[in-house]
Amino acid sequence: MYKNLPEYIATLEREGELRRIATPVSPILEITEITDRVSKSPKGGPALLFENVEGSTFPVVTNLMGSDRRIALALGAESLDDIASRLEGVLREAFVPRGSLAEKMRTLPLLTELARWFPKKSKGRGECQQVVLQGGVEKLPVLKCWPHDGGRFVTLPLVHTAHPETGSRNVGMYRMQIFDDHTTGMHWHIHKTGALHYDAYKKAGITRMPVSVCLGGDPAYTYAATAPMPDGMDEYLLAGFLRRRPVRLVKCVTNDLWVPADCDFVIEGWVDTTEPPRREGPFGDHTGFYSLDDLYPVFHVEAITHRRDAIYPATVVGVPPQEDAWFAAATERIFLPPIRFALQPEVTDLHMPPAGVAHNLAIVSMDTAYAGQPEKVAGALWGAGQMMFNKVLVATPADFPIRDPEAVARLLSGVDPARDFVFGHGVLDALDHATATPGTGSKLLIDATGVKTNYQLSIINYQLNIDDGAKSLSPNEQLWLALANTDPARDITIADGVATIDARAKITGGEATPGRWPNVVVMDKSTVELVDRRWPEYTLGALLPSPSDRYRKLLHSDGAAV
Repeated sequence: MYKNLPEYIATLEREGELRRIATPVSPILEITEITDRVSKSPKGGPALLFENVEGSTFPVVTNLMGSDRRIALALGAESLDDIASRLEGVLREAFVPRGSLAEKMRTLPLLTELARWFPKKSKGRGECQQVVLQGGVEKLPVLKCWPHDGGRFVTLPLVHTAHPETGSRNVGMYRMQIFDDHTTGMHWHIHKTGALHYDAYKKAGITRMPVSVCLGGDPAYTYAATAPMPDGMDEYLLAGFLRRRPVRLVKCVTNDLWVPADCDFVIEGWVDTTEPPRREGPFGDHTGFYSLDDLYPVFHVEAITHRRDAIYPATVVGVPPQEDAWFAAATERIFLPPIRFALQPEVTDLHMPPAGVAHNLAIVSMDTAYAGQPEKVAGALWGAGQMMFNKVLVATPADFPIRDPEAVARLLSGVDPARDFVFGHGVLDALDHATATPGTGSKLLIDATGVKTNYQLSIINYQLNIDDGAKSLSPNEQLWLALANTDPARDITIADGVATIDARAKITGGEATPGRWPNVVVMDKSTVELVDRRWPEYTLGALLPSPSDRYRKLLHSDGAAV
């Protein structure tokens, strides 16, 4: 594995997976537009190292893990399947019944290996504390990603908090809007562990909640912060497993939190649990829509430390596919073995297509032995960690190729909606804009486990109603839009064996519709034209067209909200 982010970047460069951009670029919109074009190119394009960023002395790297090859390299493997196989072997060894003393003794090597993964605390300073930055966050090359964003946002933060009573650590990824040099927003949703720690501090009457935010370091840390770890389980245990060695931690300069010694930046500070929340956003989000402004806690910056050769990592999110699609690909492979061993042994595979932006669509293949088994699996998955945010779950036969979009389309065309659509209700992602009740709404299980596969695509049991601007989009883009704009119970009607899906924007209001509706994330024309003119300076080869030109027709107003 990698000692630090510069070492990982050097590996990418040797592998032909990185391009350097030496010409001066702006962190305000320009880097985003360049990255958006590259990340939507075939196979995710290369990682981009911007060596000369206006207004800062630090370089910026984007699209670090935005390909199948790079996400595997980041996690220390040749492929994601290698990681899944390794974890499955560990779980199989751990879960096998053992009767005799000799059999139990054979688990000792496994226990020894497990012990090596736990993070280790070190005395003294780490590389992340080589320099104490004079000034605050405005010296960092923080991006403004999209035209109607409320400001500049830290997009790859590893936010460290600890429970005030148990001391259990959480490392989450919660975007941070820069308010001024010493304050930012702290966008942790009500369902996230950071918010649970905040509530615990508040209930305990503790005014100052310590928070430390890391950037960079071994890329395994960044992935681990996004992974659906159970509450109370240390993300750095997962990182240690991926790295095959423990994460070395050092104590922060101004608080008692511990952070990886090899990170590039550490932003230390606190959240005042008695301070009124501040309006944060809008932000062009990974859903492909703006998440609209709302009230969130304020993070106060007390100190910033960094490596001498620090590189600022950022990710760009928006209309899929983006870099986050590869994070989801890693999660579906790495967390399939625990699902099978500890939760649902009948599940044989799991896939979250990029069009579903992680939480809107999941496809599971499964063995079935009795009636109601798909409903059982859906209920268990909808109650398991971050799978609770899933909106549409498709269940297929065990040996079905769930990563083949055409095969899935053929299978679904044989579904009888009146028989095979099962509606539910539960928790949804806070960013789901289609539901009238933020954070909760309807869910849909499509049970295709009993569908015969010897039919033709002409057997279509669905009718999709979409906005006029979406009719020229590809089927995959229409799927993304339909999933985002649909509340299943409200927007799907079934008559005469045909399911009609109302995937139009709900902008006129009405019964059980959201009070606010966001626009699709699209770059402004002036930035698109700027990047078109400057493209030869970036030395990225032939001109890549702006993806935003495809989605501009979806806009309903000139703003983040319709």
